[in-house]
Amino acid sequence: MKILYFAWIREKVGCESEEISLSEEIETVNDLIEWISSREPKYANAFSDLRAVRVAVNMEFAQFDKRIKNNDEIAFFPPITGG
Repeated sequence: MKILYFAWIREKVGCESEEISLSEEIETVNDLIEWISSREPKYANAFSDLRAVRVAVNMEFAQFDKRIKNNDEIAFFPPITGG
């Protein structure tokens, strides 16, 4: 699975992307966030307020309860505002 981080999320985690293999316990985006957050404090900090995080699965906006698979691309980014 490829995980992409954008904007301030990328700054907090310290990388723009990473490749991981999912364990069987990770079934949803929320499970993935919990697992990522448990790895290091910088990830826990980046995902501490999910109201400020949006997600796309395979380039489509998704909810945190979206089921995911090992070959998916997951992107995390802040809410987008226009002006």
